[in-house]
Amino acid sequence: MYQDMAILFSFAFLYALVAARLERTPIAGALVFTAFGLAVGPKGLNWLVLDIHAQSLRVLAELTLALVLFTDAANADLRVLSLNYGIPERLLLIGLPLTILLGAAMASLLFPTLGMIEAALLATMLAPTDAALGKAVVVNPSVPAPIREGLNVESGLNDGICVPVLLALLAIAAEPVSGAGSWKLVLHHFVQEIGIGLAVGAGFALIGVWVLRLSAKRGWLSTVWKQLPAIALAFATFSAAQALGGSGFIASFVGGILAGGMARHQEQKHVLLLTAEGASDLFGLLTWVLFGAVVVGQALDRLTWEVLLYAILSLTLVRMVPVWLALVGTDLGADGKFFLGWFGPRGLASIVFAIIVLDANLPGSRILTATVAWTVILSILAHGLTASPLANAFARRIGTLRTHVP
Repeated sequence: MYQDMAILFSFAFLYALVAARLERTPIAGALVFTAFGLAVGPKGLNWLVLDIHAQSLRVLAELTLALVLFTDAANADLRVLSLNYGIPERLLLIGLPLTILLGAAMASLLFPTLGMIEAALLATMLAPTDAALGKAVVVNPSVPAPIREGLNVESGLNDGICVPVLLALLAIAAEPVSGAGSWKLVLHHFVQEIGIGLAVGAGFALIGVWVLRLSAKRGWLSTVWKQLPAIALAFATFSAAQALGGSGFIASFVGGILAGGMARHQEQKHVLLLTAEGASDLFGLLTWVLFGAVVVGQALDRLTWEVLLYAILSLTLVRMVPVWLALVGTDLGADGKFFLGWFGPRGLASIVFAIIVLDANLPGSRILTATVAWTVILSILAHGLTASPLANAFARRIGTLRTHVP
């Protein structure tokens, strides 16, 4: 264990020294972490030896997603969203359900051994997008603000929306659903997880922000300790909901939305969330390294033409057709719809969902894991390498069109 910890945190230290330089290249972030994990894992130097079914791996994955959900939701600028809500609203309310439905249909066709629930699980695991893999797009000021905000808000909220869907499917998969009584049991379990998650998330956010304001007003909050409340609140919210039998992920998502919405000033919110974002990046880094060492290593032995074809379809047809349909009737042209459809990278949320589903020991776990792994691998390469060139080309095209408008 200590050898694994030494390797992981030494790499985190070294990456921090060159992070700013690497972020200006197509090989930053997830690609570096995953490649390092593969290099030091069982398929490489065998320095990092981990069991994919280890409880510690699931705990790390769950805490990572909880912190990501909380910080992403808290960072959502509700005022900007109210001005540019059209695109993310359509992507989340129309595009996301269509993506899950189309993905499940494709999974049933390509993997006949999977049951209906497992096919839906695969589609749900691969529905959330990860803006970090397309960072060059969402931070490029040349790309129109509605498109940047659309992609950013979509990726920040779709993983939280997918959580109850994933939990419901897992509950159904875990219960014998031959009779109405079993379905009622599953529904009760589902409602309980959502209800407790909503209550805990809202309660912790309201109380947490209130006492934080009170402490700051009385001068009790020091500069050093000001960096920690957001992290502590995110983990406390997640853990309390889990302990009470609810969904910690839903609690984290709801808590982040409320905490961020209650912030009186955007600058104040940024200061409070800065360290939480850094911790989220660190946890994400460790998860990506473990993904490379454990999941990718096993996926290399499980590559089939069906897995590869589904991965390609997931990044193209399964993503782009629902996005195109969701944006019908908007002012976006074909190039804008294609741009939004292409930049749907799969990343951290899919990995965490896969680890959670794998821990459920479903009959199709091997297929599910391999397919998610290869989809994420292809996404890291494709979206990482095309983010800057396509963003710049799209910005130039928009500029040219504006120049020629009479």
